[in-house]
Amino acid sequence: MFPQASQSVGAEAPPRRALVVDDEPLIRWSISEALHDHGYSVVEAGTGRAAIQELTESSDPFDAIVLDLRLPDSDDLSLLGRIQDLAPRTRIIMMSAHGSADVAQEARARGVYEFVNKPFEISAMTTLIDEASRA
Repeated sequence: MFPQASQSVGAEAPPRRALVVDDEPLIRWSISEALHDHGYSVVEAGTGRAAIQELTESSDPFDAIVLDLRLPDSDDLSLLGRIQDLAPRTRIIMMSAHGSADVAQEARARGVYEFVNKPFEISAMTTLIDEASRA
């Protein structure tokens, strides 16, 4: 009789992963710190190009993406489409200090989980990201 292979009991699930895309370092840092406190592994990107690079080079999928509408290399919804092509199952939360109701409506029509206007409460954003990553 062969001994049974040991199975790890109580193994923890891997941390949820989030990508935070914003050109404002303080906003990226604030969201990232709050998510770290909620058990997330967070990757930050300051441009659309950096976000695309993170998505194409990552071996593990992201559970949620927080995406600013206006970045140095993108100021419309075209980046959203590229990100959705690379991460079709990942929930995306868009944010903007310059978003209009029309832009928010179009983003939602394109499949964005939620559109948030800046400024926002970090705790509310964290709750929203939790909901999106579990949806």
